[in-house]
Amino acid sequence: MDIRNDRQKGLNYTEIGKKYHLDPRTAKRYALSETKPAYQLSGPKPSILDPYKHQIDQWLEEAPYSAVKILEKLKGQGYQGKYTVVRQYVRQKKGDLDEKATVRFETMPGLQGQVDWAFFEDHLVRDGGQLRKLYCFLMVLGFSRMRYIEFVTDMTTGTLIRCHQNAFRYFGGYPEEILYDNMKQVVVKRLLKQEDSELNQQFEDFAGFHGFKPVLCRPYRGQTKGKVERTVQYVRKDFMVGIRYSSLDDLNGQAISWCNKVNGKIHATTGKIPFAQLKKEHLSPVKREYILDRINLRRVQKDCLISFAGNQYSVPAEYVGKDVAVVALDNTLAVHYNGKQIATHKLSYQSRDMVVNPGHYRRLTVKQQFETENTLLREDNIVDFPIRHIDLSVYDAAAEVGHE
Repeated sequence: MDIRNDRQKGLNYTEIGKKYHLDPRTAKRYALSETKPAYQLSGPKPSILDPYKHQIDQWLEEAPYSAVKILEKLKGQGYQGKYTVVRQYVRQKKGDLDEKATVRFETMPGLQGQVDWAFFEDHLVRDGGQLRKLYCFLMVLGFSRMRYIEFVTDMTTGTLIRCHQNAFRYFGGYPEEILYDNMKQVVVKRLLKQEDSELNQQFEDFAGFHGFKPVLCRPYRGQTKGKVERTVQYVRKDFMVGIRYSSLDDLNGQAISWCNKVNGKIHATTGKIPFAQLKKEHLSPVKREYILDRINLRRVQKDCLISFAGNQYSVPAEYVGKDVAVVALDNTLAVHYNGKQIATHKLSYQSRDMVVNPGHYRRLTVKQQFETENTLLREDNIVDFPIRHIDLSVYDAAAEVGHE
């Protein structure tokens, strides 16, 4: 800051004050001073909000509350300051959190993918003799920026799983975790913390079958899923412009060709070719196929049994009353709960058979064991012990002699 030189150049004190954010009288004093003014930075002034800042930080980590909502919460804890103080601090912290979230989701190789849906309201497709609405499934790998898109006519959980399987085949594997918005096909009940949220049981079973972790975006923070959302816009402005197709298969054939083209070009952000970077992802290979059409949900009965294809199979006692997912594959019946495999049996092809693992009943209480054993008894297994008839008249005669 050289006020004297500015003064010599013809600037008046008002102009100098505006330039350096000074009062014109202060600017004049500096200009007439023979020595260069010295400045000393003062420390931050204490704020009435200081005792509450840690609590505010925690609230904003949970959800992007407005300053008005934060003020309401603070008043319940005794805060008596002004709204403007709260608003300024909340605005600053939200900016810090947004920047932090952006950095957090720049991923290492093989770590993360991102998934989203897109609805193309201006496009229809003939499917099964009817015109149907058109939706698009999109998956992007965070490190390589490999893209996969697939067009469908519904957004059911089954369709979402099939699209995942096709994406895994295209990529040659799957990452450790996949990031989702709060789509109902993945999460049934979304709470502030993921561990408190309830996932769609069928999708959770699919994720557990392969071993990847579904990760939910924090509510109202869509920028954490920015890679796939930018792909949505890219599809709209590039692939869909002037597109012509005769069927859903025709459209998806063109979609794969488009993916091959964009994945073979230098990515604007990374400066790398996605196909070349894919080799560094080291994705987990798909070693077994999830047979979607043979997935069934079953309620575990009090006798620890579930029914499948006319037969009954046991599961551990702690899952009584729970809904479990049943997968039949390669002559094996696998039972899953919340993505965890809890039982396996060799499939029985007999009629009304009962396949039981005795270890599944070890945790039963004595009362439960008694009830369970009784429900497992079959009439043809009950042994009828004959009772030998004895003439009791000899005992009567002996009694009469005793009385004499």
